[in-house]
Amino acid sequence: MSEFLIEDLFEMVYVVSKSFDSLNDFMDNAVKHYSSLFKLPTYGTMVFVLALLCVAAGTLFTLMLFSFPSSLLWGLFLGFLLFFVTVTLDYANSMLILRGDIIYDIRRTTGLSIFSWGVLLLFAFLGNVFALFLGKLWGVKLCLLGFSAAMMFRLTVFLSTSTSKTEKLFIASLINPLSCYLLFIAMWASADSSAVLSLITFLVPAVAISIASSALFTHLVSHVGVEVIGLSGLSVFKAFLLNWITNLNEPFEKILEELGETRDVKVDLIEFNSKEPKVLVVVPSVHPGPFKNVGSSLLPSMIKRSLEDALGCTVCVPHGLLGHEFDLASQLQNEKMIRSIVESVHFDAFEDKASPFIKASDGKATACCQIFGKTAFIAFTLAPKTTEDFPQELGTLVCRESEKLGLERCIIVNAHNSIDGTLSMNEMLVSLGNVAYSCLEKAVSLKRLPFEVGAATIFPKDFNLKDGMGPGGITVITVKVGKQKTAYVVIDGNNMVSGLREKILSALRTVGVDEGEVFTTDTHSVNAVVLNERGYHPIGEVIDHEKLITYITEATKNALSNMERVAAACRTLTVSNVRVIGESLLAKLCLLIDKALKRAKVTAIPIFATSGLLLMLILALT
Repeated sequence: MSEFLIEDLFEMVYVVSKSFDSLNDFMDNAVKHYSSLFKLPTYGTMVFVLALLCVAAGTLFTLMLFSFPSSLLWGLFLGFLLFFVTVTLDYANSMLILRGDIIYDIRRTTGLSIFSWGVLLLFAFLGNVFALFLGKLWGVKLCLLGFSAAMMFRLTVFLSTSTSKTEKLFIASLINPLSCYLLFIAMWASADSSAVLSLITFLVPAVAISIASSALFTHLVSHVGVEVIGLSGLSVFKAFLLNWITNLNEPFEKILEELGETRDVKVDLIEFNSKEPKVLVVVPSVHPGPFKNVGSSLLPSMIKRSLEDALGCTVCVPHGLLGHEFDLASQLQNEKMIRSIVESVHFDAFEDKASPFIKASDGKATACCQIFGKTAFIAFTLAPKTTEDFPQELGTLVCRESEKLGLERCIIVNAHNSIDGTLSMNEMLVSLGNVAYSCLEKAVSLKRLPFEVGAATIFPKDFNLKDGMGPGGITVITVKVGKQKTAYVVIDGNNMVSGLREKILSALRTVGVDEGEVFTTDTHSVNAVVLNERGYHPIGEVIDHEKLITYITEATKNALSNMERVAAACRTLTVSNVRVIGESLLAKLCLLIDKALKRAKVTAIPIFATSGLLLMLILALT
């Protein structure tokens, strides 16, 4: 390898790896918090749990008022009455008060009531303990304090997550606990009429303090967003919830469009043509993220579908060398990019010769290379170690070296085909540069021959987004140069488990393939659809390996069967003024999550503890 390239690589390791590892750290922290989200059980299950909580709370309350066993009968009566009122008001909240709220349907409103009753049940238990030592009036007062805590909880959750108007949120937050509060007071009055008036008047400060404390807490947490990105933190959180819960992507994309950066992005194209276009390889300088259906998450499959419809050929979209800072901001940007590609797929000079497929490895990094005409197609992998995003600077340096070897163009792909943990970029960049240059030297020295290409795509019905398979399915391109047959396998997924690549390459040899490589598109359409540590399943984590390999070998056989003599043409186009997330916004968004959670932890205890103490003081004076 040339000394000049080695010096550049070491300089790049020093400058780039710090920034790249920092962004990866931010993303890891964001994923860690995402995995703490949860999904609610079925509505029937929640109604059953709600009934148990109401009956338990009612029974604990009557145990303070009546002697055994009549306390149990009164407890069942009160519990079922509380359950009926709660279910009725939950229905009224979702269908009337919060009608049109995208998030709070009857199921989620009931889920909030379950957590509210969990809070009340704790205070009812403590009330029984207080009643034993301080008398039943203090036990009742502690139960009423529980209703205040439930009001604060409901207000905080509604203000943080709902898109409805504030006045509606106040009504939806207060109507349930206040109604049940009055039922408790009525039961107290039937057993002991003393202090009833003072307990009723406690409602006024309880409501006022609950509203004030919840509003202050949500304001302080939301203001973190203003400090970090100039927007309310809760507006960002609500936009994320709308996408997570209802698949609505516009609110979050509006934020990304507003705060993102404008860039000119490059798209590399290789067309294999016989009499008509047969295969098109598209490598956009855009990262397919950030998650689900937001931004460019679906871009690989969208490009594949659009170009196949326009050209009538097989299209694949492997992953380039870049990170999340190059996520497109919205579907509008996706459409702009796809439209530009479709309008620009016109090739003039076709080359009818190619080099054999060459692979080089130093034990850490592996590069494969095949030259079509005067264009090198290079792919990197660190398999079986983790192969995640690589910086663009690596591609820039390798392309510069390819020009020194007499090539006109270099198209570089990140195979993105192995994940087994974390990886520090500065440990691998020099290895990647070395194997790339070694591979290029070998490929350039080989005689170029006429070649044949075949292609096929399979869309496995057994696999879906939750399994880690994107809508682009599995595409296999086969290339025959001389006697050598090579297969490029492109799977629409976000990485794959370590070791699976090697299994696939071994299986390909059994169907007549000599060499090959396996790629994933890094689609983020599979991200944020399951709740695990990563937020997605890489290919092979839940997908059955043998079944996947059967699909791949089937697609390979189909590709081998339709091989024909072709010529290749390459082109690089630039799409101007595209809105991307950008490195700065990406770092800020990821930082916002951590800072908001820290602010919440720091402010929650003093705000709500002070409110609780103030309410206890008011109760003591009543």
